[in-house]
Amino acid sequence: MILKGRHLIDQNDLSLEELDQVLALAEKMVDDRDAYSKVCDGKILGTLFYEPSTRTRLSFESAMLRMGGSVLGFSDASASSVAKGESIADTIRVAGVYADAVVMRHPKEGAPKLASQFSPVPVINGGDGGHQHPTQTLTDLLTIRRLKGRLDNLKVAFCGDLKFGRTVHSLVSTLAKLPNIQFVFISPDELKFPKHMKEHLIETYDIEVIETQDLESVIDDLDILYMTRIQKERFFNEADYVRLKDSYILERSKLKTAKQDMLIMHPLPRVNEISYDVDDDNRAVYFQQAEFGVYVRMALIALLLGVDTDVKGE
Repeated sequence: MILKGRHLIDQNDLSLEELDQVLALAEKMVDDRDAYSKVCDGKILGTLFYEPSTRTRLSFESAMLRMGGSVLGFSDASASSVAKGESIADTIRVAGVYADAVVMRHPKEGAPKLASQFSPVPVINGGDGGHQHPTQTLTDLLTIRRLKGRLDNLKVAFCGDLKFGRTVHSLVSTLAKLPNIQFVFISPDELKFPKHMKEHLIETYDIEVIETQDLESVIDDLDILYMTRIQKERFFNEADYVRLKDSYILERSKLKTAKQDMLIMHPLPRVNEISYDVDDDNRAVYFQQAEFGVYVRMALIALLLGVDTDVKGE
């Protein structure tokens, strides 16, 4: 399995074996980060962020810097040649001359895919519209694997904006391929998991899917509770956002019946969907999840660049 030179646009670009390869290297990096501090010496990562981002952009930058590489790019497209009307094709051609790999976030679905068709270097999708967010999926999988010790036999609930939530769409499509996974979708009617995706899950994987609007009625039977933000930027109507934005607020009192080893995850940023009094609960792992994002991006960058990761710790 050679990932060198490949693009990562969709999490389905990776087979389960390749996924395991990325996670296995990420776990080695978690255990001994310093051993990998120079594997990307002389390499440059380009970061083209057409849409605001904190965690994804910084974690990519942190990942490259922690491996001895360098980073260049923009976090505000209005301050780049994009503002002059430059096309994605031309931008990526130029970025590919300056960098050895490029990560792109874009508000339009399919933009990273388009970029990959013109890029001379690997393109990593850092999130495109409400479509996919494959490196968040890798982050989520590493979190579950490290903290639950497995990626199978899990009952996983997603709560909040399941219509626009690209992190949800990405993670569901990957978990569905693993043995004995059950899904619980918790959302208002207006933000339900897309019907065509649900039908695909059932028809392709014969997977059990439960839909409800009531978090507390199902929380006692969950292994993973994946909370998501109601995404203001995806609404066309401000009034609809205001009406729905506080549909779910996870407070400590609502965890009384939850399993003691349930994981509470969130891709961040949160707004109001998890109360601060949950942060000290042992089940709340969303900040640890953000930390794992650095390691999984370190592993991914190293493998796409094809650098030597056969290192020995001190």
